[in-house]
Amino acid sequence: MSLKIKEWALEDRPREKLLYKGISSLSDAELLAILIGSGNNEQSAVDLAREVLGIASNNLNKLGKLGVHDLVKLKGIGSAKAINIMAALELGRRRKASDIMEAQKIRSSNDVYTIFNTLMADLQHEEFWILYLNRSNKILSRHKLSQGGISGTITDVRLIIKKALELLASSIIICHNHPSGNLDPSDADTRITNKIKDAASYFDINLLDHVIVTDNGYYSYADNGSI
Repeated sequence: MSLKIKEWALEDRPREKLLYKGISSLSDAELLAILIGSGNNEQSAVDLAREVLGIASNNLNKLGKLGVHDLVKLKGIGSAKAINIMAALELGRRRKASDIMEAQKIRSSNDVYTIFNTLMADLQHEEFWILYLNRSNKILSRHKLSQGGISGTITDVRLIIKKALELLASSIIICHNHPSGNLDPSDADTRITNKIKDAASYFDINLLDHVIVTDNGYYSYADNGSI
């Protein structure tokens, strides 16, 4: 049986280590242990955190893809602890997205991918997002239009145009993810691209690109001359 954390040397306890040595001195397992709070009868919180990391192959990106139902399979991880872990990972994603968004000017499809890969890389369902831009291609707003199942979302073109007019946007970029990892656009993707382009052009709003995001990269309609 492993020692409980309160039986460890003071400088080795995760919370105390953070206070005295700084947060960067903590391992991933020690940071997770702080979120978990306590272990079980056989394991300390750090031991349990190592087990949590183990089911994700010690990869934080893979950990971010797990759900509550995956985490609660471990002895000592109830729904509350699983939710704490998921909330912390989501905050990390949002912080990264916020850093990218600040005063961002879109210069290429890769800029779009960088923004949305942060938001959608771990998702097991599709989401459809819109970037609204001014004349200098600076981001006015980022808006999630819809989310759906594994293979599709519902897209209401009227809502896209309404928001663009409210923001006085000069152009828009649309983006959605393929959880399957398939980079090729579907016929439905192309139909909705053309539908949005035609509707936006009626109001002198340019559809600059439609970017499809996966874990392995992205597809840009603009880069491929399809828009």
